[in-house]
Amino acid sequence: MARRFLFLLGSSRPDGNTELLARRAAEQLPQDTEQRWISLAEHPLPDFEDLRHDSDHVRPREGAAAVLLDATLAATDVVIASPLYWYSVSATTKRYLDHWAGWLRVPGLDFKATMAGRTLWGVTALAHEEQVVADPLVGTLRNSAAYMGMRFGGVLLGNGSKPGDVLRDTEALTRAKTFFAQEAPLARFPYEEGGTDARDVTP
Repeated sequence: MARRFLFLLGSSRPDGNTELLARRAAEQLPQDTEQRWISLAEHPLPDFEDLRHDSDHVRPREGAAAVLLDATLAATDVVIASPLYWYSVSATTKRYLDHWAGWLRVPGLDFKATMAGRTLWGVTALAHEEQVVADPLVGTLRNSAAYMGMRFGGVLLGNGSKPGDVLRDTEALTRAKTFFAQEAPLARFPYEEGGTDARDVTP
């Protein structure tokens, strides 16, 4: 299957540090690799309503939910590009992931089976110098991938607060050059792999 990358931008502002870092990494993909970029702020989802025990699950046919579901199903590689907001993913990103729970229960969609074996990646910019503070964000993405039976490519971390700061993070820019070239292993929960740190620490 030809690789198709879906970049989901979870920032509240365009051209933020996380997006800049994600685009630097995307520049290294082969020219024939399909890329689709969607701003979650420009495709707002409603708050997720938990109807897991109800029987009226239907596939969304219009609006942001339909756009995001169709784009997700079409992607071989889903890239969550969310800044570190209060030590986790942004609200728009979390809402998108919450909607996965509804998509899991749409009759005939087979969302989990379809996504199994595909790859989830993360890109984030944080203002803190100690990258360990991003562990909750990394855990959210890694555990989501593990539950779905997906591969997990880790999270590309960069430092930046003011617009454009990340472009001065030479270590992050170096990692970006090979980030998507690495082999993404099947995601595992921490208790299955002894708590392996999934942050990208490629020198």
